[in-house]
Amino acid sequence: MPQLRAIATDKPEDSILWGAIQVMPDGIKEPNRGRLTQAYRAELAQDVLPALRRFADFIEKDYLPKARTSVSWSELPNGAAWYRFQVRSQTTTNMSPAEIHELGLREVARIRDEMEAVRQQVGFNGDLHAFFKHVQDDPQFYYSKPEDLLTGFRDLKTRIHGLLPKLFADFPKADYEIRPVEAFQAASAAGAFYEPPSEDATRPGIFYVNTYNLKAQPKFGMETLLLHEAEPGHHFQIAIQMQLKSIPRFRRFTSYTAYVEGWALYSESIGKDLGLFTDPYQWYGRLSDEMLRAMRLVVDTGLHSKGWTRERAIAYMLDNSSMAESDVTAEVERYIVTPGQALGYKVGQLRIAQIRAKAEKALGSRFDVKQFHSAILRDGALPLDVLEKKVDRWVAQQAR
Repeated sequence: MPQLRAIATDKPEDSILWGAIQVMPDGIKEPNRGRLTQAYRAELAQDVLPALRRFADFIEKDYLPKARTSVSWSELPNGAAWYRFQVRSQTTTNMSPAEIHELGLREVARIRDEMEAVRQQVGFNGDLHAFFKHVQDDPQFYYSKPEDLLTGFRDLKTRIHGLLPKLFADFPKADYEIRPVEAFQAASAAGAFYEPPSEDATRPGIFYVNTYNLKAQPKFGMETLLLHEAEPGHHFQIAIQMQLKSIPRFRRFTSYTAYVEGWALYSESIGKDLGLFTDPYQWYGRLSDEMLRAMRLVVDTGLHSKGWTRERAIAYMLDNSSMAESDVTAEVERYIVTPGQALGYKVGQLRIAQIRAKAEKALGSRFDVKQFHSAILRDGALPLDVLEKKVDRWVAQQAR
């Protein structure tokens, strides 16, 4: 509802749709400029904005009051089978919701132990929950101005880009920009997300950073977040896939969640190999983001196959992380409306890590991490079983 109301404004000039007029090219001169502006204003005022207001009213007054109060996909007709299908589609595996739930519990326990090690390393006097509160509350871990956060990310972009040749031989043609999330959706949007470039690389990719709540953007999470959303994560993988001429066009613009998000999470895991995470708090940020992906395995399956409520899911995530409550709430509501999608991250990352370990063991001293990454990236997004078979063939070729 906040997003709908922000779009469905009373005045055309107050709508985000008015942005088209604000960026009208200078090459459009009068009288066409004035004619187009007047016609656009009339179209918004007479047709578009009234329709959006009617739609917002319908959602608020007619639809929501009649919507179900439960959140589980399993409570829908044939819902349990439907959710199992979602799990299979999003993970490209045959893992059951119960297996994934147990995997999540194990991963949460492991990551908590590593967080405890960081707490001890920095000499914090208190238990892990007190440490969570410390990093949530201490001003040293947060920017006070949105522009400083964006500048910090832009400086980090330059630094990480210079490190990538250590581990990669393939690079995207398109660059990427770092922008704040637009005001109309910032209050209910995720902390960050990525928008791909144009096919011809003339328009860059965009790494969107949500500056609405600076307490949800800790400094210690910045290295991990940029690795995931930009390089060598989403921007790297998606932009390279788009420029591949050796695969059919439809495959250049499609994806599998487990591959795409698994790769982005794997990209976080190689930060130390790139020379990052030298600060223990930045390593804690890496663990914090990994914890988020592990908790997703527990919470998504808990909500949709074990009868968890929205409130129980929120409480579980707050208990196991230092995430801001606004971020936790947005995450849980995301799992409610897109069941299974959040499972692909950790399942994909673990599978890619297993594929790498298998290749390293087989090739020994002949293993080349740059060429391994090229083998993962050069055919675009694939189901995990297909990816493993492809890398097995690559390993066999390297062993000759």
